[in-house]
Order: sequence, then structure tokens, then C-alpha cells
Amino acid sequence: MLDINPGLILWTIITFFLLLFVLSKVAWKPLVDALQAREKGIREALEKAELAKRESERMLEENKAAMAKANEESARILKEGRELAEQMKSEIVAKAHEGAKAVMDQAKEDIQREKEAALLQLKNEVADLAVNAAEKIIDESLDDAKRKKLVDKTLQSLPKN
Repeated sequence: MLDINPGLILWTIITFFLLLFVLSKVAWKPLVDALQAREKGIREALEKAELAKRESERMLEENKAAMAKANEESARILKEGRELAEQMKSEIVAKAHEGAKAVMDQAKEDIQREKEAALLQLKNEVADLAVNAAEKIIDESLDDAKRKKLVDKTLQSLPKN
């Protein structure tokens, strides 16, 4: 049945070691070199990826800081704009009040002058009427009927204004 042949075993072992030696010289070294080169490439790629990750995190933090600074700056600018607008509004309102007060004062002065002129004119007319009435009274003595007629006539001769 089974027969063990020591010569075949010996030649099989010799062939195996010979093949192992040849493969170690011819195939093993290039295979190991290729695996080491691949390992080195993967290691370098991982290091580059880690560096890129750190750089992107740093840039993200810088962008966040720049965005916060820009937000603060825009808030400051808006605040200054509101304050400036409020100040300008206050100045415009104050100038409008001053202008209105000046117009009112001027109008009051004009009214007072017109009033004084009208009163002076009225005094002059009343004086003229009194003189005219006195002249007429002196010229003739009046009874009640003549006095009433004279007053009515004088009133009709007055200007309508």
C-alpha cells in the first residue's frame, strides 16, 4: 500500500530548499521591497493626510476668528451708523425748532408793528372824527333828533375797514 521512499523524501527536501533559496534570491527580495515601498507610500500618504487635516483645522479656526471679527466690525459700524443718524436727526430737529421759533418771533414782531400802525391810524381817524364832530356841534346847537342824525351821518361816513 503505502510505501515510504527515503530517496524521494530526500530529493523533495533538497528541491524544496533549493526552490526556497532561488525564490529568496529572485522573488522574495523584490516582493519584500515592493511591500516595504507600498508600506512607506501608505505611511507618507497618512502623514500628508494628517498634516492636511491639521492645516484644514487651523484654517477653519482662522476663518471662524475672521468671521467673528467681521461680525464685530459690522455690529460696530451699524452702531456708529445708528448713533450718527440719531445725532443728525437731533441736529435737524433742533435747527427746525430754531427756524420755527425765528419765524414765530418774526411773525409776532410783524403783528405787533401792524397792530401799532392800525392803532395809530385808528387814533388819527378818531381824532379827526372828534374834531369834525366838535366843529359841527359848535356850528349848531343840537337837540336829540339832530344829535342822533349827526351820529348816524358820522357813522356812515366812516370807512368800512
